[in-house]
Amino acid sequence: MSRRFPVALCVLLLIFAAPDAAPATASDTTPGASAWFTADGRLRPPTDYREWIFLTSGLDMSYRKDSATDHSMFDNVFVDPQAYRTFVQTGTWPEGTLIVKEGRTASEKGSINKSGKFQSGEAMGFEVHVKDSKRFASGWGFFFFGSVRSEPTQMIPAAAPCYSCHGEHGAVDTTFVQFYPTLLSIATRKHTLSPGYQP
Repeated sequence: MSRRFPVALCVLLLIFAAPDAAPATASDTTPGASAWFTADGRLRPPTDYREWIFLTSGLDMSYRKDSATDHSMFDNVFVDPQAYRTFVQTGTWPEGTLIVKEGRTASEKGSINKSGKFQSGEAMGFEVHVKDSKRFASGWGFFFFGSVRSEPTQMIPAAAPCYSCHGEHGAVDTTFVQFYPTLLSIATRKHTLSPGYQP
């Protein structure tokens, strides 16, 4: 998933629409990607993504040299269970895959902690990366939500840097599997790494 820089830039490009649908949920029988969309193409926020498969957590990751901030952040990445099982079997993502990257504040002071950082507070929003080749020209679409209580939202415009960055650097099918250690080894064994990927 895109990390800190795409969130800051892409949020400026979002178009929020009026509510007309309840939040969506996923389970071991996750429906196809089309079930997550409203009739006008907006994505409903997945409310139960923290019950999905946890892929990784990154601390203060950025893909730009000039992206210093005044606070520290954790990124937590989850994928819907059905897509995860398919990836384990094939080394790539099926149609309908939903990957969520959640941002949370990193704190140093709290309770008995004397060193290091821990995640604190409510999620500061999350991105959803959806694979739907019939809906998106590049095969994938990015969406940003301020919280699980957000209304359905429009796709981040295809001109946003999220797409080109993932297309150029994603280890598998434009996704950052290079940062998901349990899946990178699978993709390596199954020879599904993108031709342009550089370890």
